[in-house]
Amino acid sequence: MSFAAKLLCNVLMDRRVFLAASFGLIASRPLASRPAMALPSAAPRRIKLHNAHTGENFDGPYRDEHGPIAAAMEDLSHLLRDHHSGERIAIEIGVVDFLAAVMDGVGASQATVLSAYRTVATNRMLAKTTFGVADNSQHIYGRALDIRLDSRLEEAMQAARGMQRGGVGWYPRSRFIHLDTGPVRNWTLDGGGFDGLLSRIEQLLSQSGLPKNIVAGRARHPLGVRDRLTLQRAIARAEFLVRRRQ
Repeated sequence: MSFAAKLLCNVLMDRRVFLAASFGLIASRPLASRPAMALPSAAPRRIKLHNAHTGENFDGPYRDEHGPIAAAMEDLSHLLRDHHSGERIAIEIGVVDFLAAVMDGVGASQATVLSAYRTVATNRMLAKTTFGVADNSQHIYGRALDIRLDSRLEEAMQAARGMQRGGVGWYPRSRFIHLDTGPVRNWTLDGGGFDGLLSRIEQLLSQSGLPKNIVAGRARHPLGVRDRLTLQRAIARAEFLVRRRQ
């Protein structure tokens, strides 16, 4: 082989070694040293609330890309306290998210809160004077809100029921909806009066085949705890029997 040919072979060999070495250096770089792609940050979630009893307000973000904002949740705990006793509890983030989603769904900019956290004592007091207050209400766990919107309230109720995120109560006469993060369930109390309610219960019992005397001759005043529990069990049994026949 001539001198020129040998020189050319050496040059080519050196180039291969250089390229192989260069490739090896790049391939052997640890992944951690490579620049990471920046992920888009989630926009903070905001909510605007007005407490109907205290006149206080909350207007701002309550959740960001890291989760609930501690200072905001503390402010919401104060805003949504039991206004009868002044006691408060940590409000569950899920029920705030539920309300925010409902408001977004109907384009509501603000919600008025009628009831949020209740102590056991407050709940018992309301149960004695208001028909439909549950003994083990989600309110006593900081998982429920009774709210009113300036408009599109019925649409908001329908949107909430469609989300299947918990309990949704509709009170068309009183113009508010109840939201909670308990089991998925729906109910409507139209405020038509105690007599009308008993009449509808009698009709349900009649359809189920159960005796109607459980509501016959009831005094026209709020039921006691024992009577309400008995009535609730009878209604649940009647609803089960009616559904089974359909």
